[in-house]
Amino acid sequence: MPTYDRLKGFRDFYPPEMAVRREVTDTLESVARGYGFREIDTPRLEPAEMWTDKSGDDIVDELYAFEDHGGRHVTLAPELTPTVARMYAAKAQELSKPVKWVSTRPFWRYEAVQQGRFREFYQTNVDVFGSAEPEADAEVLATAADALTELGLSADDFEFRVSHRDILGSLLCSFDGDVDVRAAIRAVDKSEKVDEAEYLDLLNDAGLGFDEAREFDDLLGVDDPADLDELTDFAPGSEGLADAVDNLRAVLAAADDLGVGEHCDLSLRTARGLDYYTGAVFECFDATGEIGRSVFGGGRYDDLIEEFGGQPTPAVGVAPGHAPLGLLLERAGVAPDAAIETDYYVLQVGDTRATAARIARDLRSRGHVVESDVSDRSFGAQLNYADSINAETVVIVGEQDLANDEVTLKDMASGDQTTAPVDEFPGGVDRPTFDDFG
Repeated sequence: MPTYDRLKGFRDFYPPEMAVRREVTDTLESVARGYGFREIDTPRLEPAEMWTDKSGDDIVDELYAFEDHGGRHVTLAPELTPTVARMYAAKAQELSKPVKWVSTRPFWRYEAVQQGRFREFYQTNVDVFGSAEPEADAEVLATAADALTELGLSADDFEFRVSHRDILGSLLCSFDGDVDVRAAIRAVDKSEKVDEAEYLDLLNDAGLGFDEAREFDDLLGVDDPADLDELTDFAPGSEGLADAVDNLRAVLAAADDLGVGEHCDLSLRTARGLDYYTGAVFECFDATGEIGRSVFGGGRYDDLIEEFGGQPTPAVGVAPGHAPLGLLLERAGVAPDAAIETDYYVLQVGDTRATAARIARDLRSRGHVVESDVSDRSFGAQLNYADSINAETVVIVGEQDLANDEVTLKDMASGDQTTAPVDEFPGGVDRPTFDDFG
């Protein structure tokens, strides 16, 4: 018989790993729901033109794209932002503004596999449409920070590096000459991933002289909002720069009011490489530096809805990736427990199925995780299985027990056991254990 290997960059999730993934997903989504974000779901397959029209045909090399049976050029979605922009544009007139959406789903990119980066990966996306106010940016930051805190991380574990694309663009436009702003911003985005010489070469390729490139990079060293006036002093005639500085200060002030200012650091070398970002942008990093890459990022994309046929609509979002977030949780020692947990195992001995099934149903109706034998195993085999699934309590329903009108309760942690009247079990106790009858 042939054997088949898993594809590179894809993962199998067995129950322990799936338990961790479920807890992280539930926490991220629960916090988002607390801020009023409503859950959506989206197609896994989209027209490839949603990406090639914006980024050129070369991006196909990074996609899982193909021609379907109808001759359409389609791709497995590599990200969510164009999809939610399409969805919003399709029903903008019917939606109550601002629109706040959350979703968790897989995406696919054909790229080099690295630690925390796979070809199939999961993200929880949180987006606000219809508000240009800094409070919307701050609420997205607060949602992300609260979710990380709820997962067990502290202020010493993570930081948000906050920047503004319009500040970068306005500074670049203040230099003489024909500067390719998008290329220069992509160079800034790579500044911490390449050495200084390569970084300066990238800025030079974008149209800055080497002296100008160094001067521009020095300007990006501002790390205190109070010192942002240095930038407007450098380009005093740039209204766009002054407006961007005011907006960035307002976002940081709103984040402080929402209680997450301690997580936010001004970092103008944070640029986000995608061209659709327009205003405030941010990335989450491991505060200790042990994880060298960004854990996740987000920002404003105020022009994208219009590019998808909608009316001009401000938008901002963030998308925690579960794989790099998992690395951060592991580094901080707060990763969810991967152990399988079971509340009850109902063990049958002899012809006791009807009573055992009734007890299992009653316990499940109270919201408990309950297993019972489906393999006609011996007493010892069932007890070993109960131990393997971390059953807290074993309810033994044997023929001799029933002859005495009782069942036996075994506490698996201590090994202690006692009996309970069968007609009174589980009775009026919501989560009956050995302690209730011992």
